[in-house]
Amino acid sequence: MVRSAWNFWSSIASREGCRAATCRVLAAIAEFLRDSTPERHRQRYGDVDYDWEHRVNTTSATVSCRDRLLGVFHSPYQPTEPALFHEMLHVLREQIGSDLCQFTFIDLGSGKGRTLLMASDYFFRRIIGVELLPALHQAAQENICLYKSESQQCFAIESICADATQFRFPAEPTVLYLFNPFPIAGLRHVMTNLEQSLHTAQRPFYLLYHNTILEDVLSESAAFRKIRGTHQYALYQAR
Repeated sequence: MVRSAWNFWSSIASREGCRAATCRVLAAIAEFLRDSTPERHRQRYGDVDYDWEHRVNTTSATVSCRDRLLGVFHSPYQPTEPALFHEMLHVLREQIGSDLCQFTFIDLGSGKGRTLLMASDYFFRRIIGVELLPALHQAAQENICLYKSESQQCFAIESICADATQFRFPAEPTVLYLFNPFPIAGLRHVMTNLEQSLHTAQRPFYLLYHNTILEDVLSESAAFRKIRGTHQYALYQAR
């Protein structure tokens, strides 16, 4: 916890100065405390419809206080809304113009694995999630085992417990999904890793970025071009 807070502070301090970093840390902790009130806790149960339908546990309401606090210094856990995810996949399929069976789907910061389960409704070659927090990774593994759906088309699903900023991308056609899982320094690191991977092994590569508050980082990359987007998400394609 202390290391996560220190890394969070240091990253901001290197860009904005010590005073700004300290203010951001205190503001983040204050927001965490507000989010811990009974009223906020009840509100987090607003995302449970998917869980009721599929008998899994992907809601943010059951994340422990410790993991929610860690999320303050990395990225708060929030599952993707199903209707929006399927909208994004529809747009993706329009762009690819072919079957998804040659593509691997990767979610960095995959949490409890809801996006992995939803992606399995499409005929991807395989599906990989990478999650930093062991408790969320464990929940994802359990959800993968529990998930049953008549619409499921991909059964090769894997959750990896690791630092997603250090993930080595497989040299195969890929759809990468990001639900704003990193602070700016972490996202820059991932984009650097990704650019190096594409330079080493060129292949079809699409990047779906949901909650586009750090889209400037993606726009800076010469390796990608934006091909579709709304106020909620952006779709990029490797050049």
